[in-house]
Amino acid sequence: MSIQMHLRAVARSEIRDDHTWLAAFMWEAWENHPAEYAAGIADSIDKVWSRVNDLYAAAGVHPVDADGPWTLPIYGGRPVAHGTDADTSAPPLMLLEPPGVSQASRFLASVSFDELWSVAGGKLGGYGQDEAEVRQEFLHHHTDLHGFYGRAAAAGHAVVKAVWA
Repeated sequence: MSIQMHLRAVARSEIRDDHTWLAAFMWEAWENHPAEYAAGIADSIDKVWSRVNDLYAAAGVHPVDADGPWTLPIYGGRPVAHGTDADTSAPPLMLLEPPGVSQASRFLASVSFDELWSVAGGKLGGYGQDEAEVRQEFLHHHTDLHGFYGRAAAAGHAVVKAVWA
């Protein structure tokens, strides 16, 4: 089974704060994901986004700082509630406003992947994968997220997140 966290940058003025509308928008974006990824306005993480979040937690933030910048790239934003007549099978959605996108971008630009990996890498083992392969996978996610959030912040965009199962 494949499960993906899908991130899409978009001008805040172009989106509605409505779950039904955002779900349709994100579905269309998912259908166009290869082109949008190539254009730098979308990203996705297959299955391991909670472990990517764990990598960022190694930035030295304590659990009491749960709203710290390390939470923004993966879990940042606010949930978009289903309306009363919404399709409850629609994906969970989050909306990270432009100030949060900028903060996530600054966080990603300020952390050293090598330092994060030296603290957390051993805890992120990959179910029989070689450690070098796991490290490369997480470096790929970090590099993609750093670029994605940097471009979104530079454009003043919000980020919508959906989880597809």
